[in-house]
Amino acid sequence: MLRQLFLFMSRRRWPRRWMETSRLAGRLTSRFVAGRELRDVLKASRRTEDAGLLATLDHLGENVTRAEEARASRDAMLEALDEIARLGLTATISIKLTQFGLDLGDGECIANVEPVVRKAATLGSRVEIDMEGSEYTSRTLAIGERMHALPGPVRAVVQAYLHRCEDDIRRLNGLRIPVRLCKGAYREPPEVAIQSRAGVDANYLKLARLLLDEGVDAAFATHDEAMIEGVLQHVRERGIAQDSSEFQMLYGIRRDLQQRLAGEGWRVRLYIPYGEAWYPYFMRRIAERPANALFVFRNLLRA
Repeated sequence: MLRQLFLFMSRRRWPRRWMETSRLAGRLTSRFVAGRELRDVLKASRRTEDAGLLATLDHLGENVTRAEEARASRDAMLEALDEIARLGLTATISIKLTQFGLDLGDGECIANVEPVVRKAATLGSRVEIDMEGSEYTSRTLAIGERMHALPGPVRAVVQAYLHRCEDDIRRLNGLRIPVRLCKGAYREPPEVAIQSRAGVDANYLKLARLLLDEGVDAAFATHDEAMIEGVLQHVRERGIAQDSSEFQMLYGIRRDLQQRLAGEGWRVRLYIPYGEAWYPYFMRRIAERPANALFVFRNLLRA
């Protein structure tokens, strides 16, 4: 019921206006979004590192329609990398290519992404290139491969629910490009993506084993304990080095699981979002997991 309520709210104009301007909304979203300014996410990154975890900074936004917006995204990430280095943090950055102008053309996007990747290389950081809807998959991976060939420190994202993803992973493994494996959160048709949860789970574990056996510096993005246990079991069975991969989770979600894995010696990296364009991200988190809606609802009543 709560999930349906928040899905309804996400499609209405009046809740969005209220959410974006309300002080109460800011308090509620702070569980999942570090804040609106770079300084907010840097503070969250420091707390994350102090807790024995790693961080990747995500400046929220996507599908920009003007070149100046794409350049602003580039500049925001260049500033973030400079500040990460100045403060001595180990954080990486995550980017969506539609925020860097992919809808305006591959050339526009590459012109904005390349200086960010080059800066990350000089500072010893990394750029995690997020995946979006299936209409962007081929172009996103192609740009990721091009950035890797600079050479640049990039990690590609592959979504386990896509039928094509095994071929993508085999190619990326062959190129020695690190891969972040997630299940996938966009609504896709049956000819593009696996529709059943059981089918996605089975494919996730199959691809995770492939990454552990043949990939490099793989990252497993999941809060699903069954998926995590499947990864751990394969690591134990094959005697794979614990530091050869990492788990990635969302800021504010399953803190208990984050700390448990870190306490067992695993690398755990939190995806920490920030920025003005927080509303779509927040609503996706609510739609993905009913427990998130329950958390927000309880705090709303408490307030």
